[in-house]
Amino acid sequence: MTAESSPHRYGPSFAQSRTKARRAALQAIYQWQIGQQPLREIEAWFLAEQDLRGADIDYFRELIHQIPHHLDSVDQAILSSTKRGMSDLDIVELTALRIGVYELLYRPDIPYRVVIDEVIELVKRFGAEKGHLFVNGVIDQLAHQCRPSEMRE
Repeated sequence: MTAESSPHRYGPSFAQSRTKARRAALQAIYQWQIGQQPLREIEAWFLAEQDLRGADIDYFRELIHQIPHHLDSVDQAILSSTKRGMSDLDIVELTALRIGVYELLYRPDIPYRVVIDEVIELVKRFGAEKGHLFVNGVIDQLAHQCRPSEMRE
């Protein structure tokens, strides 16, 4: 494990490395959803061809493999918080939601405020102009359902 792939926890470089990992994961999962390529091929291409310096590579790998592994529960949570069907969701918004919902459900070590902020930034950067408003509403509602004790703090 290199210093770049595993920065000291909770410092600015740790947060930045996770942000970079989420950005790369958003792109990789998007590619998986659109192209239906095997995840191992997408992972290998990203590691070889993309500039992932400073990214938490272990977290990138976790996201791109665990989100598809937990896709049914992640998508059910999304559907429970919106009146839109999956096919009605913008693909970038859906991908960002999947990252955020995965973190809410399976990564309680990541504060819900971090999850919301990171997902909104992903959609602002890669999604439609006002897509972050929809994503914010879904993630906020799910945070209340998934982490009620954290929401009271």
